[in-house]
Amino acid sequence: MKMLLLPLALLSLLASAAPPTCYSRVLALSKEITESFQELQTSKTVDSCVETLPRLYLDIHNYCVLAKLRDFVAYPGCDRVVEVNELKEKARSLYTILISYCRRDLVFLTDDCNALEIPISSPVEHSITES
Repeated sequence: MKMLLLPLALLSLLASAAPPTCYSRVLALSKEITESFQELQTSKTVDSCVETLPRLYLDIHNYCVLAKLRDFVAYPGCDRVVEVNELKEKARSLYTILISYCRRDLVFLTDDCNALEIPISSPVEHSITES
């Protein structure tokens, strides 16, 4: 019995160590950027210029996310704020991944640019917050 469990344990370990796909990497990075932006907006210790930054809600299934990332990275304000520069670097990385490495792997389901202006929680997120 123990001999049977050892190969199963090794197999499950190898399966969880698989490298991330392009989609999973883009999804995780977009979520990280959106959360970092929200934390930056609510932080009391950052510069007042943060309030003037363009909104940064990202949905990688929306084609307009490319323009949103370009606009955010090119925004001239807040260059003196370290957190903003770090966020811009992450946004630049995501943009590069989207247009080069994952270009053929991703499918955009919509091109509604207005949808990126006001974040709408998904039904799963909504049910979690109500619990």
